[in-house]
Amino acid sequence: MAKMLWLNWSGGGNLPPSLGIARALTERGHSVTFAGRPEMVPRVLAAGFRAIELAKSYAQLDRYPAAPTARMACYLTSPAVADEIRETIDSERPDVLLIDAMFPAALEAASEYDLPSAVFFHHFLFRLREQWNATGARLNGMREQAGFGSLPPFEELWQRHDRIIVTALAQFDTPADSRWTQVRHAGPVLEDESCAVPITIPWDANAQAPLVLLSFSTAPEQRSAEKLQRSLDALADLPVHVIATTGGIVTPAELSVPDNAAVVPYAAHDPILQKASLLITHGGHGTLMRALKYGVPSIVMPGLAHDQAPNAQMLQDWGAGIALSGDADAGAIRGAAQTILSNASFTRTARQLSTALAGVDGAANAAGEIESTLLTNTHAGGHHAQRT
Repeated sequence: MAKMLWLNWSGGGNLPPSLGIARALTERGHSVTFAGRPEMVPRVLAAGFRAIELAKSYAQLDRYPAAPTARMACYLTSPAVADEIRETIDSERPDVLLIDAMFPAALEAASEYDLPSAVFFHHFLFRLREQWNATGARLNGMREQAGFGSLPPFEELWQRHDRIIVTALAQFDTPADSRWTQVRHAGPVLEDESCAVPITIPWDANAQAPLVLLSFSTAPEQRSAEKLQRSLDALADLPVHVIATTGGIVTPAELSVPDNAAVVPYAAHDPILQKASLLITHGGHGTLMRALKYGVPSIVMPGLAHDQAPNAQMLQDWGAGIALSGDADAGAIRGAAQTILSNASFTRTARQLSTALAGVDGAANAAGEIESTLLTNTHAGGHHAQRT
């Protein structure tokens, strides 16, 4: 049995697949402990795993420039967090380190140890390479404005580690760069958190009206009651039934809910998507892959995360959805919904794409790659230094 420490960024699309992989590792006899910001802790505990709160997550927040993403940047890049990560590794003495690709402070600190390590992408890697680099530059820029020295670029940090595990299908990513020999595509990990419980659909099972799932990000940084309201208003006069999930960051009481809709904080999406004709979403990788698994086309209204707009365009290029702007008005949303629901080609294409996802167990595949990293115990380029 191996002792594993997961240095985690608990973004909306990052923590659920991390928990899914941890579950697969636990089933194989390993132990997994998560370390991350305070917001992460209750979600990890609810999933049945041990969680370490990084108490210094926002200790240096007052030095970062005022911006909606300041808390995120402070947690992901600040020297105080990096120091606490080193203290955590020293005290935990894990056999292997698992690090989120979005966490530069952890990526750098972890590379100082002579331990097997794997970096996790819960989005596409090569398809989003330009966006990844731009995000790294923005985070570094905010760190520099806080008065701290620059961290190495994302790509340099990632390649310091033994495996780069991408929880996406290789055939949906763009062709790999042959120089990236550590990269493995495991496939999507479509894990539900404990709060995502099955709900009773409040309409007759034989109802003829198409079912629409409306679901945006669960990340507090992307909270938008206004976007949810615009979408509900857009569908209010259409002959559809709507289930909207608010992800716990918007309360149902904040919304004016039309007669053809039901709004809940959380719901398991799989049972809904099995019956749905359309998804309206922010374009996170996991949500889109879950919809494609069931052959459901999407309308994508991107939020802040760097993968969402490219994902929207990808889906539109494939013919399995329509990309709108994040601030699209109710008329544009209504028109896109009418286009998809009246044109069978969108569903036909989504169902064709679903065949690539059939039988893929991304969690098991990723767990196997981690075991390979641990058992071979070889460090790429021999660059890991023993920290004293």
